[in-house]
Amino acid sequence: MRGIEEDEDLPHLWQKPAYSVILEALEKLRVEPPVWGAKVSRSEIIKQQAAVQTAHERKEAIAFLSSIIKSGLSWLGDDDEREVIWEEASKRMSERCGRTAMGEIIRSWPFENPDYGAFSLTIREPPLTGDSLGLKTWGSSYALAQRLHEFASGPLAHLVRSSQKTEEVLELGSGTGLLGLAAASIWRKTVYLTDLPEIMSNLEHNASLNRALVEERGGRVEAAPLTWGGSEEEVDPRFRSGKRFELIIVADPLYDDDHPALLASAIDEQLALNPDARVLVMVPQRDEITKDLCRTLRAELGRHTNPLICHHENIVDGEDDWGDGNNDDSQQVGFWWGILGRSS
Repeated sequence: MRGIEEDEDLPHLWQKPAYSVILEALEKLRVEPPVWGAKVSRSEIIKQQAAVQTAHERKEAIAFLSSIIKSGLSWLGDDDEREVIWEEASKRMSERCGRTAMGEIIRSWPFENPDYGAFSLTIREPPLTGDSLGLKTWGSSYALAQRLHEFASGPLAHLVRSSQKTEEVLELGSGTGLLGLAAASIWRKTVYLTDLPEIMSNLEHNASLNRALVEERGGRVEAAPLTWGGSEEEVDPRFRSGKRFELIIVADPLYDDDHPALLASAIDEQLALNPDARVLVMVPQRDEITKDLCRTLRAELGRHTNPLICHHENIVDGEDDWGDGNNDDSQQVGFWWGILGRSS
């Protein structure tokens, strides 16, 4: 968030400021959600952002935005200019109402490690509509993505780095694509990003935004629909034969009671029968509901003809990206990750 300097007071509408003057002021009031990483926590970034403006300045900003939204802006004379100003003022107001109300945002997510160097992924997040939670990037995706190099040199080395390594990875429930794009860039694999048909437009857009970078790093990404338990038209032909992938990744996939069974079936359908095949999954432990969904998923994975058992697991501390950021403590989350494979 950029602050308004003392010598740059917000324009007064009674003075009938020019279109360019109002637009410049609105740009300076832009609020962007924080991106955090291993070196700087989300709560620290929020504190830094909050320090940019005093409480008085924030109150003035709200009053200024409200006055624009209520004004007819009659002195601007051009209907298109008025529409632009109203739209930008509404965006600045929604940005101050928490993430559920925030409009479209584009964020750059940084990655840096001696194992793979430094790069950033550009991710677009459209406004949240209905229950399309896949249009937002969740903290678990970033938390898991930042540990991909550790898994590559550890429990997934036989699939990522050995002479018998797999070349293709399937991501289920990709959402905005951050995890899958990171996997393609860090592991240098072909990663299939999949989700519900209504999520595909934004997922394909993010794949396109980052395709050149991913390919420069030796990876490749493809986006295609794959609805868990869906009809034929909801599943891309590439996934209909089943039992094809030796490595599947998934982050934060459970937010409804029927999701554990649906996800378990999708994993069973797509995971190769090879005993070396693995699923890497991360589920946030936000509350008792999410913890119970995680337990149910593990139970469901063990009920299939070729059951999956957990070979490695842990809970790591992390930060979530939900809410308005006013209560930093509520953003601290434990992320459970597990690596599962066929029992025989």
